[in-house]
Amino acid sequence: MLPKLILASTSPRRREIFARLGLPFEVISPTFEEVSEMAWDIKKEVISFAESKARSIADHLTNHIVIASDTLIAYQGKKIGKPENPEAARTTLKMLQGQSHEIYTAVFVLDTTNGSHVSFLEKVDVQMYKMCEAEIADYVATKEPLDKAGAYAVQGLGSRFIRELKGDRLAAIGLPLVMLARFLSERGFVVPENIENIKMQ
Repeated sequence: MLPKLILASTSPRRREIFARLGLPFEVISPTFEEVSEMAWDIKKEVISFAESKARSIADHLTNHIVIASDTLIAYQGKKIGKPENPEAARTTLKMLQGQSHEIYTAVFVLDTTNGSHVSFLEKVDVQMYKMCEAEIADYVATKEPLDKAGAYAVQGLGSRFIRELKGDRLAAIGLPLVMLARFLSERGFVVPENIENIKMQ
């Protein structure tokens, strides 16, 4: 019998992306609270956050595969998380406008049947359009930026500020589905054959 799939997440976006595999799964909110370590490399930190989310719910589970993901943004080598308030969102958007930055999304998969685990990381390059003060203010007023890393949503209203995106768009939104599907397929799960063509608006 295949293990049950658990998505350790509070994100509706990740839940929607994962559902596109057509596999039965349960969602459990992780209890881990993200606290950035300034000395850590962004790749190490985003993988650590994903791992901590998975492990925070795994102790009481048996015969489950726990999947967790985390996303961080880097601009000129600086880690950019979620803004604490509207003013912070405006500051972040002013910094990113007209510039390029990177989105790093990590996935950590933990098999509670034997304790084995695997992680993988996807990098997406983003070029933003220039924005005027009024555009930034109007966007922040929608409140969409307030719970998004980098203060914008790739799949939401913030998409109009993206000039170019190079890489896996689903990874930029929050879950690299192709890489995850390949792993699950190797474990015996039946995933869509056209997984690389799955899109998300």
